[in-house]
Amino acid sequence: MTLTFDDLLTRARSLTPDGRRAVLGIAGSPGAGKTTLAERLVRELNGTGEPWVAHVPMDGFHLADVELERIGLRDRKGAPDTFDAAGYAALLGRLRGDADDGIVYAPGFERVLEQPIAGAVPVEPTARLVVTEGNYLLLDTGGWARVRSQLDEVWFCELDEAERLRRLIARHERFGKSHEQAVAWVMRSDQRNAELVAATRDRADLVVPVTTLPAPHEPPTARAGA
Repeated sequence: MTLTFDDLLTRARSLTPDGRRAVLGIAGSPGAGKTTLAERLVRELNGTGEPWVAHVPMDGFHLADVELERIGLRDRKGAPDTFDAAGYAALLGRLRGDADDGIVYAPGFERVLEQPIAGAVPVEPTARLVVTEGNYLLLDTGGWARVRSQLDEVWFCELDEAERLRRLIARHERFGKSHEQAVAWVMRSDQRNAELVAATRDRADLVVPVTTLPAPHEPPTARAGA
């Protein structure tokens, strides 16, 4: 049976049968289309009524460049140990708590600056489903091991490898790297991270082929998710 986008919408809605807040995670390798899937889910589920679905990307938990330089990890930015994994897990736990406590603020990530921005993503009390996406949601080492238990389901976003690499290189070019620099970074850093993420695929509740989504209409140099 072929998985359709309507199937995904139905499955996402089923996570909140009793009105309690649920958290849906979307994992996958860099460039696999996690943000595209998350944004379309949120847009379609919210429709034209009162928003009840929020989007909280993992990227806001990148360590700032100044801290990466201090601990000697600036050239490994994007690797699992260059994020505040424990902080991310703590936020997910807070989001799963009493939604009547008021707005919960999550950090965002500015792609032009390539820096996290504190308090950039408000999650309103009316949100009954939170969609979060990132590379390492299924990783079971370090602080990441605390993440999976805070997620009601995790979907793994999967894309043909050649196309994933093409999109990833185009994204790096969009944000200032030359083609040569983009290829070098993707093959040295991003690809190592992608292999780590791919090894977590079997821990997902559902594997979502990117063919489930319509083809992107934006040019190769437009913004893409992490």
